[in-house]
Amino acid sequence: MKPIPLILDCDPGHDDALAMILAAHNPALNLLGITTVSGNGGIAKVTLNARRVATLANIKVPIAEGAGKAILGAIEEASDIHGESALDGAELPEPKIELSALHAVDLMAKLIKDHSEPVTLVATGPLTNIALFLKMYPQLKNRVAEIVFMGGSASRGNRTPYAEFNIWMDPEAADVVLRSGLPLTMCGLDVTHQALVTKEIFTALEQMGTPLSSTIIGLLKFFAKTYDEVFEMPDPPLHDPVAIALLIDRSVVKSRHVNVQVELSGPLTRGATVVDIYQRLGEPANCNVALDLDFDKFWSMMLEAISKAAIKA
Repeated sequence: MKPIPLILDCDPGHDDALAMILAAHNPALNLLGITTVSGNGGIAKVTLNARRVATLANIKVPIAEGAGKAILGAIEEASDIHGESALDGAELPEPKIELSALHAVDLMAKLIKDHSEPVTLVATGPLTNIALFLKMYPQLKNRVAEIVFMGGSASRGNRTPYAEFNIWMDPEAADVVLRSGLPLTMCGLDVTHQALVTKEIFTALEQMGTPLSSTIIGLLKFFAKTYDEVFEMPDPPLHDPVAIALLIDRSVVKSRHVNVQVELSGPLTRGATVVDIYQRLGEPANCNVALDLDFDKFWSMMLEAISKAAIKA
């Protein structure tokens, strides 16, 4: 099969950094470009982080900076989880990857227009850039094969009791995406909380013995510390790469095709994803929701990509 062409829209972020490495260093995928959106950190921080990670892991694709605020103007950094730089825990190289002169939304449009086949959009941060693309370039909608996003939950949240951070940051953008009519796959907390960085995974990274694996260990140890402090999870979940892994092999997750909507106004539930598992609302299904993860298959992909990136770096 031909590699799947994709654009990764992200807010690096520890787990976004690993998603970048998996997207760039698996032969089943053809990473066309990386775009950034504010989320785990402000837009300048996450864009710098994307360029630094690309330099560290030999990722040579265009990188463009995108929206610095949600559609309604909100912004909040997840410094309690990702630190002041949004990627604390290890020293990263100064970036050698130049920033595109295009805005992220315009780079998306150019890459999609110029590619010979439909392109998959993978979002691992708030959905602001994706929603803006759909509104600004409706003529290119039929050139999008699928939108895969890390966000939401069919149960509890992690920013509020019922809202996951990425969706909570810009629920209006999520609403645009969920109403787009395009093929959608949601990788929410239900599945990503199964992608744990266990002691055995740290051991496997240590055994690689490369500068890249050492840097990743530093990043993930910081991530583990904050996750334990905030969520009482000593083994942190590597959320974002799950959205990449399922493109490589759909069997890495088990999903259900159901109706998903986002709460826009509830004072206690704004940003919550309403996942109608048992079809109680009678609304048509609009989204594949990943619920179960094949842990071994996922980590086999992730470790192999880290190993390949280290060889190329």
